[in-house]
Amino acid sequence: MFSSKEPKKEKKKANPRTMERNVIAKNSTFKGDIVSEGDFRIDGILEGTLITKGRVIIGSEGVIKGTVESTNADIEGKFSGDLSVANTLTIKSTANISGDVVIGKLSIEPGATFNATCAMKGALKELNKSGNETKKRSEKTA
Repeated sequence: MFSSKEPKKEKKKANPRTMERNVIAKNSTFKGDIVSEGDFRIDGILEGTLITKGRVIIGSEGVIKGTVESTNADIEGKFSGDLSVANTLTIKSTANISGDVVIGKLSIEPGATFNATCAMKGALKELNKSGNETKKRSEKTA
């Protein structure tokens, strides 16, 4: 009777992949560095560095000045600095972006302001993988 309930508890512990959403609210200013596993929504002002494995959302009145590293990002507000997005960067029509951007995929709505240097790293990874495979093959034959 008790043994049938215990495996259910173990399954819950084995999958702790619940993402939390952190918020910097409207009329709030945060200066400093943030490192997190969860998602972030910025409706206020962030000056500093934000590193997360989750999604970063900059609301229409949100502002980030600094460095952001995330898996995905949706921007409606203002961003200036260094932005690194591993997967998809979605830029809404109200967004204003300046600085250096490194992304996997890019989606821009008409009307957005995008004054940044942009590098898409998805194609670069594919080239590196094929180059490494060629190098490994030549090492095996030698």
